[in-house]
Amino acid sequence: MSRIIYLNGKYVQEEDAKISVFDHGFLYGDGVFEGIRAYRGKVFKLDEHLIRLYESAKSILLDVPESYQEMKESVLETIRKNRLTDAYIRIVVSRGTGDLGLDPRKCSKATTVIIVSSITLFPAELYEKGLQVITVATRRNVPDAFDPQIKSLNYLNNILVKIEANRAGVLEAIMLNGQGYVAEGTADNIFIFRKGKLITPPAYVGALCGITRQVIIDLALEAGIPLEERPFTRHELYVADECFMTGTAAEVIPVIEVDGRQIGSGTPGSITRQLVAGFRALTGNEGESIYP
Repeated sequence: MSRIIYLNGKYVQEEDAKISVFDHGFLYGDGVFEGIRAYRGKVFKLDEHLIRLYESAKSILLDVPESYQEMKESVLETIRKNRLTDAYIRIVVSRGTGDLGLDPRKCSKATTVIIVSSITLFPAELYEKGLQVITVATRRNVPDAFDPQIKSLNYLNNILVKIEANRAGVLEAIMLNGQGYVAEGTADNIFIFRKGKLITPPAYVGALCGITRQVIIDLALEAGIPLEERPFTRHELYVADECFMTGTAAEVIPVIEVDGRQIGSGTPGSITRQLVAGFRALTGNEGESIYP
């Protein structure tokens, strides 16, 4: 069945969802996006995602044509028109159509697209067994040149890391920053558990302040798990007792090996399993109802 796409205020069949080749999102990666999930008829953390979308747009001086409430309703209506209860939602707002050249003033109005589909980053069994990952040569963009808090359409930094992972025969890889500190994965944040503390990189090392990351931080604090947001090295990653990665698409997935070094016992640890269970409980119960 053909999907229904939201495109600039209209709901159209996917084969009719056409965008100009002169759109600056296509030509220059000039735009922002969000990835959101719906579970059991509810959209998880919809407001948090929309707030970040509008903040990203503000940061690059991009005027989103839809108001916040219009965007929110458009997301829900796109899911309804596709008759889904579980879904992955992608919102894209590009600078819009304009002449060749970088100048954003060439674009008179932004282009807005909402796609509702499904996404599977990793095989289901790896959520139980855990991932084998590598660290890569590609370094994370430096925040003072390209702030990772902006969910930009320019994802080449992450794609280069994915290419390295593909060539190494693994499903995920971890970037370090220019100082050698662990930053993040291709599209996910990273946590380690070491010496009784849960540790995750802070934003200033090049990590996105992910929404799933924040959910895990909140769950850890509620459970009384000591938590630190601080830089850590590849060595600390290698000798961690536990490791896992988080993201909207990835959800929460254990990591059991990094660069051929076994993490902990080589199986998902008790803290990881506890936080995964807490996350699944939240996604099964919380969210914005799709169907009144």
